[in-house]
Amino acid sequence: MPEAPRTAVDKALDLVEAVARASQPPRLTDLAEEVGLHRATAYRVLLDLVRRGWVLRAGDRYLPGTAVLQLSSSAARNSLTALARPVLTALSERTGLMVNLQVPEADRSRVIDVVRPDRLAMISHLMGEALPVHRFAGPLALVAALDPSARAPYLRPAEEAGCELTGPDGLLADIERTERSGFAVEYGRNEQPVASLSRAVVPQPGTPVCALTVVGLNAEFDASRLPRLRQDLREATDELRRILSGPGAPTTLPDGPS
Repeated sequence: MPEAPRTAVDKALDLVEAVARASQPPRLTDLAEEVGLHRATAYRVLLDLVRRGWVLRAGDRYLPGTAVLQLSSSAARNSLTALARPVLTALSERTGLMVNLQVPEADRSRVIDVVRPDRLAMISHLMGEALPVHRFAGPLALVAALDPSARAPYLRPAEEAGCELTGPDGLLADIERTERSGFAVEYGRNEQPVASLSRAVVPQPGTPVCALTVVGLNAEFDASRLPRLRQDLREATDELRRILSGPGAPTTLPDGPS
């Protein structure tokens, strides 16, 4: 009996599964070859998958999208974590602080990897936990990097918790300050003696892939050290963006297959 032709759903699922199981974020040519599709066909299907959040495009590579990450954190660990771990380790060694990797979800961010020095074992690593924007630097950095029209779902948990949104000390002002500076800073909002600094990795404007956050004791984030921490974090996030985008990859989505 001849094999039944693949439907549009078959093609989409084949591509989602191929992206999710890849040990390194694949390119279009790799995906098309693996699932047996013409490059142009694969590209058209991937455009729809990116639009629906099942696949994320970073330069010329593809990663599991937020819809996949909500279903399976292992999809993130198979690709994004593998690429990011050397960057996390180097940043932790350079600063002497804990560093975590977070990805955006529907209304929070989730910690998917952590490097924690032994001396900071008293600070919770929050591995696997979903964090709200009004309490942590990571989701604040991610939300500030989103297009303003996409921020509403992340504000709802803050509203439900009674967090002040408006005014000079409100969450919206925090988001605006973070958007301008590119850095989110928290001092003791979740744990009193703990401070954190976060920056999003944004291969394409308005679509943050993840955030790197350095965490330590309040005294380690004083005015004399904060500029150096910002520079170290900037270099690390820029390096991860380059890794995700690939050498010479465009920072915006091109008009045709690549």
